[in-house]
Amino acid sequence: MTSAGPDDLVVARATLDDWPVISGWAADEGWNPGLSDGAAFFAQDPEGFFIGRLGGERVSAVSVVTYGADYAFLGCYLVRPDLRGRGLGLITWKTGLAHAGDRTVGLDGVVAQQDNYRHSGFELAHRTVRFTGTAPAGEPAPGVRPAEKNDFDAIAAYDSACCPADRPVFLKHWLATPGHRVFVRPGDGRLTGYAVIRPARDTLRIGPLFADSAEDADALFAALTAEAAGREIAVDVPEPNTAAVALAERAGLTPSFETARMYTGPIRAFAEERVYGVTTLELG
Repeated sequence: MTSAGPDDLVVARATLDDWPVISGWAADEGWNPGLSDGAAFFAQDPEGFFIGRLGGERVSAVSVVTYGADYAFLGCYLVRPDLRGRGLGLITWKTGLAHAGDRTVGLDGVVAQQDNYRHSGFELAHRTVRFTGTAPAGEPAPGVRPAEKNDFDAIAAYDSACCPADRPVFLKHWLATPGHRVFVRPGDGRLTGYAVIRPARDTLRIGPLFADSAEDADALFAALTAEAAGREIAVDVPEPNTAAVALAERAGLTPSFETARMYTGPIRAFAEERVYGVTTLELG
């Protein structure tokens, strides 16, 4: 898929070779991408990433990653700062969005762009607040352990209940990426939560943090931070989950950034009350 735009902009599918440039732009915007996000992102939908070029030089990007037949997620919407205001972003956006077809599309967009997203058919669902700070010292709570290979099916089932779409392909890579630490909390014959922490440009990033209850979330958070004590951490918390906000505040984390979760249409019901930390703002 290619599109010609203003100033002879050409938008085509991106590859992993483009990811260092895209993630570098994201880092410059303060989004703090994970150090190894690219491979897991592209594994979910290798055709869902787009790059705009002027004279062969990369100048814009967007991703619209599909999850099955009904849902897609838009992220990585970026234009090089010195070339903004020339319409390059809009043609890049339209080219990427076409990849979603008639799927409902979600995004986590900066609040300043919320009106523009609404004009494109997106409606606000809730705010998401990034909490950052120094990981508190402490001991892992009983009942939490590092995930093992044979936990994958249980994790994928739990994840499915906490998301608008199944995503086993993404999870297969996300959970196995070097540097990603994964913890589970087994219950009575099933998991009562799981969580991941990974290295990023400026901090360690927590995501997802999914749990049945505040007690389960506290236990998983303690396991994550026990290994990261004294280091800077960040977690993106859906504001409507007041228990998740309270957890972050008890840990001494403070708001540093916020986004708007928006959708173009209906999504399948999921256990929003279990989402204590969003997986990633780029892929939902």
